[in-house]
Amino acid sequence: MELRARPRYSPAMNYRHAFHAGNFADVVKHAILALCLEHLGSKDKPYRVIDTHAGIGAYDLTSDEAARSPEWVDGIGRILGADMPDDVAAALKPYLDLLAQMNPGALTEYPGSPEISTRIARPIDRMQLCELHEADARTLERRYARDGRVKVEHRDGYKALTGLVPPKEKRGLVLIDPPFEDRDELAHMAEAVMPALKKWPTGTYVFWRSLKNLWAADRFDNGLTEWLITEQGFEPEKILRADLWIRDLASEGKLAGAGVMIINPPWQLEEKLLALLPWLAETLAQGDGYGWRLDGGLTEEDVEEVED
Repeated sequence: MELRARPRYSPAMNYRHAFHAGNFADVVKHAILALCLEHLGSKDKPYRVIDTHAGIGAYDLTSDEAARSPEWVDGIGRILGADMPDDVAAALKPYLDLLAQMNPGALTEYPGSPEISTRIARPIDRMQLCELHEADARTLERRYARDGRVKVEHRDGYKALTGLVPPKEKRGLVLIDPPFEDRDELAHMAEAVMPALKKWPTGTYVFWRSLKNLWAADRFDNGLTEWLITEQGFEPEKILRADLWIRDLASEGKLAGAGVMIINPPWQLEEKLLALLPWLAETLAQGDGYGWRLDGGLTEEDVEEVED
């Protein structure tokens, strides 16, 4: 995958996820993360979660930020009030169970990825949380100060990643979920993950991507997939892409689509997402042109060309 030189983003990031917590993009990302972690916990051996852009752990949906732009109402709010088929309910169970644990009454708190990890993980598992924003890193440290399974680091998760793998547990998941403030974010993501994959090719890697620019997302997906197959010897089925959009991707304004690319997806994850994604697309739709896709990041023709 060819990468050109570019300026790095500024560490003084302005993004605050509290404005967007619980929106449609969080629903698809966190439901998939919960399924991946549930699978890791199904075996006796411990695992480690490495979160490169951890945020603050959890979000108060009654805060001024969330109230100013309550995107959760048309995200997790719709899910909680919807009837769902049995196969969809089964796919959402790990995610919805932890939401119920956090909110025994009305929904007032929404989990970020660190909170999802800590609630699903067992006593033998470990979490390593990187957060570059100083105030957010302090918030994380306070939240998990008494949890011996969690290590919080105030550092650039991209730069830290190569040194954090492979974990001593030899099993685990890397979540790369940047704020997408930089126009070259996907390139930064690729730069960070390639050396990590060389060191730890058996880990599960989950990349969250916004779909503001479908061409850029496809370029990242296809470039990384081609590199994995041709340079690292990956089989195409070891790469899975799951995307969702709630309105026409060509529409301007608010984010229309988001999803994840997963390297070494858990067994049966694709089957569960085949049931879940169509239902999520219809339930969360906010306009014409909504949809979903679930594939390996390359078309069959592309894969044949790469393998040839």
